[in-house]
Amino acid sequence: MSLTDDERRKRLLFRSWHRGTKEADLLLGSFAEANLPGFSAADIACYEELLDQEDADLWDWMTGHTEPPAELDTEVMRRLRGFRYTARSA
Repeated sequence: MSLTDDERRKRLLFRSWHRGTKEADLLLGSFAEANLPGFSAADIACYEELLDQEDADLWDWMTGHTEPPAELDTEVMRRLRGFRYTARSA
């Protein structure tokens, strides 16, 4: 059974908020909340592929410590690298 784009977005939002480290959760969860609603099906696929990567690698790419591999250096990755986390008001 194939998932709809909205179902994929919901799963990605959950995965973004539950990476395993607070820092990654905050950055990816906030990014997903801000960007997933406007993602095309192609963008969703790119983001799914990014979330399939090892946390340490993904963190290094997000923070600019290393460059992502060419096949993962997509528009979604560039948007993620340019995203700036802003703490929510309590």
